[in-house]
Amino acid sequence: MADSKTGLKQGLPEAVLDRFSIYGDCESIVPYGKGHINDTFLSTWNQGGTRLRYTHQRINDRVFARPGEVMENIVRVTAHIRAKLEGVRDRSRRTLTVVEARDGKPWVRDAEGGWWRSYCFIENARGGDLASSPEEAALLGRITGLFQNQLADLEGPRLHETIPRFHDMEARYVRFHEALRKDACGRGGGCGAEIDFLLENEDRGGILIRALREGGIPERICHNDTKMNNILLDEDSGEALCLIDLDTVMPGTSLFDLGDLIRTVTTRTEEDEQDLSKIRFDTVFFRALITGYLSQARAFLGPPEYALICEAGRNITQIMALRFLTDYLEGDPYYRIARPLHNLDRCRSQIALIRSMDSGRSEAEKIVRELS
Repeated sequence: MADSKTGLKQGLPEAVLDRFSIYGDCESIVPYGKGHINDTFLSTWNQGGTRLRYTHQRINDRVFARPGEVMENIVRVTAHIRAKLEGVRDRSRRTLTVVEARDGKPWVRDAEGGWWRSYCFIENARGGDLASSPEEAALLGRITGLFQNQLADLEGPRLHETIPRFHDMEARYVRFHEALRKDACGRGGGCGAEIDFLLENEDRGGILIRALREGGIPERICHNDTKMNNILLDEDSGEALCLIDLDTVMPGTSLFDLGDLIRTVTTRTEEDEQDLSKIRFDTVFFRALITGYLSQARAFLGPPEYALICEAGRNITQIMALRFLTDYLEGDPYYRIARPLHNLDRCRSQIALIRSMDSGRSEAEKIVRELS
């Protein structure tokens, strides 16, 4: 192995890398990406004169308490999608490819007990935080609907819940109330308006989870974290290729995925925008997004799900506001921050987006009726 591998010095043990089924000469390893949860590295290998790249991640076992179950889900899901892509051009770019360890497992444990995984790197692809056009919004909707449709007939045992009650608003409010009661960092006094808004909307926030629990909408396999930067687009054509970051693929409702898309695709600002006057729910992008999504999801969606499409965007935006504020009150243990008020800024931006969604609700409902 080469000596100049910054990744090895910054947290990827050489002994871990050697145990994956990757062959050739490793030329470099560098930290990669800006994810909130897992540590990620990108390696470049010379394999018989051809350069190939791989991503390597340390699974955050504080967030994902059972990493083996996370990987079981990912292996099942990616294998199922790959089988459906038989004969499709660029099949290896249209779902993640898990690189096995030399012992056949989809992970490697390091000397401290940490869990590592590797994927083939998908070349000439990009993510993003903001949709550049209504046409791109439609592509993002389409690939998410396709992902759900591809998994609609996955047989076998129910997927593991990798983070139990992940989108359970009622459970999130229990933790929020506890954080308020303790106010361990003395921050509650500086965010009274945000606290009041979330308390006023507590009952409404339970609409989706109650409908799912009571059987009003069906349980489906979904991604559960479909913000735009978890979708890869082809650099040249702009075509949507696949969903990545599959740690949270598990049972839920299709509306969780659609809601997160609405949250991140129908606004022109980042989720930590500090100038709240810039935050606006864009119904042009909303129409394009729903058009693309329904081009694939129409095959399985039922009337109760259609009826909650507009509520889904507001719901997931609310749960993110709640999570950001809870993390802020607890001292920022979950989300990485770049400044002291970062999580509070994130919460405020989500609340501003909810208010804009409420203002545009009648137009959004009209769009859904037209497209249904």
